[in-house]
Amino acid sequence: MAATTAKRSKFVVVGGGIAGVTCAEQLASQFPSDEVVLLTAAPLIKAVTNFRQVSKTLEDFDVEEQPSSVLEEKYPNVKVIQSAVKELQAKEHKLQTESGEEFHYEKLCLCSGGRPKLFTWDNPHVLGIRDTDSAQEFQKRLSKAKRIVVVGNGGIALELVYEVEGCEVIWAVKDKAIGNTFFDAGAAQFLIPSLNADKPERALPCKRTRYTTEGAAPTCPPSTDRGACNQSPGLAGELGSALGPDWHEGIELRGAQEVSHRVHVEYQCEVQKVYTREEFTQSRQSPQPSSEPLTDTGLWPVYIQLTNGKIYGCDFIVSATGVTPNTEPFLHGNNFAVAEDSGLRVDDHMRTSEPDVYAAGDVCTACWEPSPLWQQMRLWTQARQMGWFAARCMAADVLDEPIELDFCFELFSHITKFFSYKVVLLGKFNAQGLGQDHELLVRCTKGQEYVKVVLREGRMMGAVLIGDTDLEETFENLILNQMDLSAYGEELLNPNIDIEDYFD
Repeated sequence: MAATTAKRSKFVVVGGGIAGVTCAEQLASQFPSDEVVLLTAAPLIKAVTNFRQVSKTLEDFDVEEQPSSVLEEKYPNVKVIQSAVKELQAKEHKLQTESGEEFHYEKLCLCSGGRPKLFTWDNPHVLGIRDTDSAQEFQKRLSKAKRIVVVGNGGIALELVYEVEGCEVIWAVKDKAIGNTFFDAGAAQFLIPSLNADKPERALPCKRTRYTTEGAAPTCPPSTDRGACNQSPGLAGELGSALGPDWHEGIELRGAQEVSHRVHVEYQCEVQKVYTREEFTQSRQSPQPSSEPLTDTGLWPVYIQLTNGKIYGCDFIVSATGVTPNTEPFLHGNNFAVAEDSGLRVDDHMRTSEPDVYAAGDVCTACWEPSPLWQQMRLWTQARQMGWFAARCMAADVLDEPIELDFCFELFSHITKFFSYKVVLLGKFNAQGLGQDHELLVRCTKGQEYVKVVLREGRMMGAVLIGDTDLEETFENLILNQMDLSAYGEELLNPNIDIEDYFD
């Protein structure tokens, strides 16, 4: 073990994902004469590029993996240290890294993201997809696979089952519909036909540079929409930052079969048991008959039994069952207040319960009284917003200046892409927290668009827009203004009326 060397820095940020990098960049620009230390366990960092403000609250951007030197060249007062965190002593305002360095800080921001919640950790046939390395391992295994099972119903699972070709996919979801985190059952039904349809040709190849630590030639990066945004300090084997939006762009997700795109969904089920080939043979079980000829008695490397009684043999299983806030190794010896979802509780200044320790991104849980139109969903957009706002709050505290909660926390808004459709989510898009006190208006054109608005007492509370609807800015304004729309009734979604003319 290397001898401990102590260093002092006004600002230390832990995490090389979007929240951490955004926080470090903002601090560096506000305090150009002060050093900002960014600790990251991964050799590459995540940077926001091609940022575009779509509307008042909607943001669109790319995420790129870059060497830390790119950040240091852009901000000369940023010092990136590649090392996991070993221990935090919050009362003493110091932390130690695995490499033996000790940092004394004035203000600390924890942006350590989330770690995958695999349903089993000790099975070589179960793969979690989180960072670049695991995405490459998935691509390698898929190239030889004829059938895989995907377990999960979040952003990565949605992207995965759609992008995989040349391989049969069994998709096990615990809900009644796909994409339960993002959609209602109606939107799910709109998207389902895309699962087994021919995909549209890609307009242009990905041209973003991908950096590797092995000197390989640059290729396009896997980049998820799911929001875990940083590395996992102090956890062996989990050093990579989470994948970014469009993580599957530029990598070929093709199996060993000639079939193009074949997906079978098993609803309302979870994993009951996983068998090796030997265990399966010894148990003398055979796959249960399905409504479709998807199971067989052939030999597979692994078998999965679902809670609905069905058993499928496959080449490997993908666990895409979400993440849990990565609070290790910060809790030991400290008095952090932890939320029910295991995140570090933060107030409306992004402060944790420990003095001068802030948190942003997936590792934290927003515990202020939220706007009636906002909720936390661990997504890339919120990781960027929280990292930026945490830096502003740290600066305000150092300068003893007042600061109010940023406008981005006034309305939940998110723009992404699923199954080649643009998807915009606004406000209480799934009527979150509204109980039965709401009504829905829906417009659907098969294969083109799906529009849903959530109304309460005549006022728009949320919306789901799938396809090129061009309604996002108008609906955002209607939600923010809380205008009484009762007089318009179902005409609000009449496709023959230009709704913008009503509400300019």
